[in-house]
Amino acid sequence: QVQLVESGGGSVQAGGSLRLSCAPSGDTVSRYIVGWFRQAPGKDREFLASISRDGESTYYQESVQGRFTISRDSAKNTVYLQMNDLKSEDTAVYYCAAKSFGLTVFIQDYEHWGQGTQVTVSS
Repeated sequence: QVQLVESGGGSVQAGGSLRLSCAPSGDTVSRYIVGWFRQAPGKDREFLASISRDGESTYYQESVQGRFTISRDSAKNTVYLQMNDLKSEDTAVYYCAAKSFGLTVFIQDYEHWGQGTQVTVSS
């Protein structure tokens, strides 16, 4: 069971940026397809972005397309989510998740999850 560790969350004003990181503990991130998700209070967890093992393919939820960018750095064994032009509605707990096969946007397909990192955007 791979353990994923998210970092980089925090508080930021609207219009600001944050970069979240996701790294597997004791494993190699290049083995996995990785997705980012978020869950706001009182709402369901939602898909944001995913990236293939080689980084050549990415998917985005339409609402974050153009503002969020998912990337991976094998040398640093890390997957990132760069978030720009943050809005108050981006406030949520952000999770990374991993799976072995098949780039997908479906939450139930992801096998391994991190504990989450809080992002708070104030207007």
